[in-house]
Amino acid sequence: MTADRLHFTGDDDADRLLVDQPMALLIGFALDQQVPVQKAFSGPKVLLQRLGTLDARKLASLDFAKLEAASKGPPAIHRFPGAMARRVHELAAHIAEKYDGDAARLWTDSSDARDLKKRIAALPGFGEMKVASLTAVLAKQLGIRPTGIDDELPSHPTLGDVDSAEALADYQAKKRARKVELRESRS
Repeated sequence: MTADRLHFTGDDDADRLLVDQPMALLIGFALDQQVPVQKAFSGPKVLLQRLGTLDARKLASLDFAKLEAASKGPPAIHRFPGAMARRVHELAAHIAEKYDGDAARLWTDSSDARDLKKRIAALPGFGEMKVASLTAVLAKQLGIRPTGIDDELPSHPTLGDVDSAEALADYQAKKRARKVELRESRS
């Protein structure tokens, strides 16, 4: 199955951009921390509008002050726009260096599912949760199915399970409940 959009923002153009431009998807994941999913994954569209490109090589070579200004807006793309501008810049530089600027090569060049996860984990700011979630989105929504993918998919709900606005609301409710449960178990 290959989705023509991801249902992460509520904005059809922003949701399609996440599928049409692999760098947009990676930027959305980079921004997906300490803000709602909708805000994080709307960021790539905002950056594209403000900068005119999401090309990794161009973002990596862009004067950082320009990227930071585009991140700050107004409105800002994140509650920590300066830090996220730095993260986007680091991500772009990584993709430019390791994949000759082609973000899709992250998955098209992977030898198997473990290699895919290793490549994702090497992205700046991508920890275990983002690795699991991006792997699930690639497999379940975008039809990226390297050898062994079913063994590498997380057993808990992720953004890979979001295929509608209703599914996003359900995912976010479950995530909030899981966080409460984790906090209570630590007390």
